[in-house]
Amino acid sequence: MSLQIRPATPLDAGRLGGILTDWTDATAWLPRLHSAAQDIAHAAQMIERGWVTVAQSAAGTIAGFLARDDGYVHALFVSGTHRGEGVGTALIRDAQSRAPRLELWTHQANDAARAFYAQLGFEETGRTSGLHNDESLPDIGFHWTRKAMA
Repeated sequence: MSLQIRPATPLDAGRLGGILTDWTDATAWLPRLHSAAQDIAHAAQMIERGWVTVAQSAAGTIAGFLARDDGYVHALFVSGTHRGEGVGTALIRDAQSRAPRLELWTHQANDAARAFYAQLGFEETGRTSGLHNDESLPDIGFHWTRKAMA
């Protein structure tokens, strides 16, 4: 799939919120804490802060997005219709090209994300009981550091 990685614009908030909502609906172990309207508002807030890049197909469809504040990845979501097409990898590789170090958290129950991040060179930094995330679900911290040139 041919993708363009670009900064998100305010007009993208509806689509990004939809991706968030769809992912939550499709994830049985994840409780629904926010309405679809709240997901859109959250996406708009991340866009306003300048954190979001999107992966857009040649047809103009937003296939996924990554929200990053310097080296901290707040969110990475790929549309259900585009999973397995390299969208998440393209977004992470773009972030890795822009930051010498990345950190993120994912839920322990998210086996696919854990394997995905490990495959892209992330290492586990710790685990928590979920006390500090909105869902109160156990999570895992990961980090990636760019290797020094020899």
